[in-house]
Amino acid sequence: METDTAPIPLDMTGADIHAEAARLRAHGPVTPVLLPGDVRAWSITGYAEIKKALTDPRVSKDPRKHWPAFANGELSRDWPLIDWLGDNMTTAHGADHARLRKLVAKAFTARRVAEMRPRVERITNALLDDLAATPRGAVVDLKAGYGTPLPARVICELFGVPEEDQDAVLRGGEANTDTRLTAEQARRNIEQWQRAIGALVETKRRTPGDDLTSALVGAQEDGSSLTDSELLGTLNLILSAGSGTVTNLLCGVMVALLTHPEQYELVRTGQRTWRDVVDEVLRVESPIAQLPFRFAIEDIELGGVVIPRGEPILIGYAAAGRDPDLHGADAGRFDLTRANKEHLSFGHGAHFCVGAPLAQLEASIALPALFERFPDMRLAVDVAELEPRGSFIMNAYAALPVHLNGVSS
Repeated sequence: METDTAPIPLDMTGADIHAEAARLRAHGPVTPVLLPGDVRAWSITGYAEIKKALTDPRVSKDPRKHWPAFANGELSRDWPLIDWLGDNMTTAHGADHARLRKLVAKAFTARRVAEMRPRVERITNALLDDLAATPRGAVVDLKAGYGTPLPARVICELFGVPEEDQDAVLRGGEANTDTRLTAEQARRNIEQWQRAIGALVETKRRTPGDDLTSALVGAQEDGSSLTDSELLGTLNLILSAGSGTVTNLLCGVMVALLTHPEQYELVRTGQRTWRDVVDEVLRVESPIAQLPFRFAIEDIELGGVVIPRGEPILIGYAAAGRDPDLHGADAGRFDLTRANKEHLSFGHGAHFCVGAPLAQLEASIALPALFERFPDMRLAVDVAELEPRGSFIMNAYAALPVHLNGVSS
């Protein structure tokens, strides 16, 4: 078993996450990588290896217990990725995670998600009406005008965030995934974000409502409630993931169909469903590229290497969906007729995404409505000119310029 391979520096700008995933995979399904501050970690890019890691009890998500460099104060508090180690449901392990997940799940019930359908439809129609008012021939940023505000408004309504506070509450999550930030910029973002979330929590404590923030504030499980730190961390996590990742999914579908008209024709004619579209995009364009962090509780043999005890692990979700060992030599090709669209984009095991049903509901409403309203929509630039988001964590575009009516300005 290999243990001493030199780590590969990751591109913090996320200039080409699929090329980087292929480069890592060429070294094996589990590869040592280098993060800012010369922090050594391991990137898992193989589908089978990721699935094993996500259910292995020797792999923890708790840095306070299982990452000595963090627990012992060796890691600078100004480290750019420090906020990914916050106190929340996804950084807990074992019984602590089970307790937090139960509390969150009691607030995030199937009933509440189902009740969001008319709200999602209302938000969708309002945004489409705004887009329809665009002068013919003008270029529209479909990410800014639809892909971002739709899930942002949905998650804010679900959590009872007042309209005037939504930008402040969500801005931190958007900046948090920008891995080009300096340590100082990251620190200021965390401080601003915590203030915004803290103000929301205090408002709900004074005046609770029928929303998920109020439910989390009052949630109990076996006599245990969320601590202040857990509450802030969990809200940071859910509001960020519930908006940003859905934006990436929606924009991923838009680009896939606009650049593969023959595939869209299969949907338009009923030969393939919108669920097929969403599943195939989740496979080939996972909204999350590399997710920090997990930690080896003990030395772990995986994918032909040994991950030493206490070292951090990244899960390469974007790489997993394109693993040729599962999906063949054409794993990187968008194809709605593909029989196996298996992916791990919502995770696997105990940390499977609690918001997956809401994301699927939003996609099932927003995408058909968009393409029905603007059937002649076209990209305003060549797909190669679309700029990446600027993150090695998120698989996203910075903007999505289109002509809604299929004509040039």
